Amino acid sequence: MIANRVSAGAVDKLAEAMSPLDPPLYVDLDGTVVSTDLLYESFVSAVKASPWVALQSFAWLLQGRARLKEELAARASIDVSTLPYRAAVIEFLRGERSRGRHIVLTTASWVTLAEAVARHLGLFDEVLATSRDGNLKGEAKAARIAERSAAGCFDYLGDSAADLHVWRHCRQAYVVEAGDRLSRRIPGDIPVTRVPPREVERSARSAAVRALRPHQWAKNLLLFVPLVTAHRLAEAAGFVSACWAFAAFCLVASGAYILNDLLDLPADRAHPSKRLRPFASGELGIPEGLVMVAGCLLAAVGIATMLPPLFRAALATYLALTVAYSLVLKRKSILDVLSLAGLYTLRIVAGTFAIAAALSFWLLAFAMFIFFSLALVKRYAELAALEDEATHAPGRGYAGRDLEVVLAIGTASAMVSALVLALYINGETAKELYQRPEVLWLLCPTLLYWISRIWLLAARGQMHEDPVLFAVRDRASWLVAAAALAVMMAAT
Repeated sequence: MIANRVSAGAVDKLAEAMSPLDPPLYVDLDGTVVSTDLLYESFVSAVKASPWVALQSFAWLLQGRARLKEELAARASIDVSTLPYRAAVIEFLRGERSRGRHIVLTTASWVTLAEAVARHLGLFDEVLATSRDGNLKGEAKAARIAERSAAGCFDYLGDSAADLHVWRHCRQAYVVEAGDRLSRRIPGDIPVTRVPPREVERSARSAAVRALRPHQWAKNLLLFVPLVTAHRLAEAAGFVSACWAFAAFCLVASGAYILNDLLDLPADRAHPSKRLRPFASGELGIPEGLVMVAGCLLAAVGIATMLPPLFRAALATYLALTVAYSLVLKRKSILDVLSLAGLYTLRIVAGTFAIAAALSFWLLAFAMFIFFSLALVKRYAELAALEDEATHAPGRGYAGRDLEVVLAIGTASAMVSALVLALYINGETAKELYQRPEVLWLLCPTLLYWISRIWLLAARGQMHEDPVLFAVRDRASWLVAAAALAVMMAAT
């Protein structure tokens, strides 16, 4: 049954052998020309602009998918130049175009979006798309093509089971897939050519793991800080609770990272390195991302039910602040870094609630100032990379001219954190927890060295990532942490 199928490597030979009188080639868009779906792209873009669209979409859907697509397309802002186009498909279409083949973009996407893609690529002679006349998918698409071409007098390039309605009546079927699961369903008397979806296939599981960003989970180790500062690290019940809290925060953080990736698709695709992220590159689709977000949050809720109510409140606050940061706060100067500092401090608060300990004013004050400084390090590095002081950092509320102000505020906050530590050491709380509190004074020069080194590296242009993640990979930071731990043990 598969004997008459043409391998992916034979696409060029088949194209060369075709006659100039070859029939029109109808080409699908979603999943074929691009590795994403413009309906979901429109939904995410519209929801980002106005969250109420998520609720309105149900009402529009009741009036038909065409109405839904029209309303979303009117509210979405999609830069078609940055969409994840399939290189193999584009190369094939250029070859057909150079031979004078009549190519028609035929898609279920809304007509204005399809026309924008067609203008950008310059490969199509016509565009057939969803409009107020109806949703052009499956049987409707097959009927529209049948109105224009007799059975067996056209070729079709697609990627999904919905395209089987069209393939059953075409002369030559082109299928975008890596295997042959879809090709096997096409009638055996129709020649099939498989076009690879991308040059190098990576497993969906690998892409999903990368989307979860497990390397970012190191930040959640802050949940164990209250366990250490309260001298309860050897307490089994407290350690288990902290571990469950760590797991819950990792799940919520991963869900938030995926949601942020989905909301930032246009910006990520325009970024030299972020465009390779699973959702921006099209390795994973938006529906898969939404399922992953829901799965992470539901699992986190399940874990949180085993922990104290105050921990659950802290976890919910963390999620709400993360979403607010992704939607609005990340583009507001100063509020963005305050939010980041708050998210780090919330981890310590949640860790305290998880082990049912009392909140430490000193610990929270120190955390807020130190993390405010580190958040400013990240912004400083972004501004230092700008070529012109009048240029704004992409997606941020800062321009290059703000560099010196950010440096001043950030270093001042770092010094205040050292002052808070000194005041704590000199206070009564330290004397109650440590037998030799005077030894703790060694923590001050240790902290000053580390935070000053972080800012120095940023000023030299050597800080290219989140400073907290940098510290996890930095040997000097590990030595500083070991020295700090040794000082605390000596003072105990």
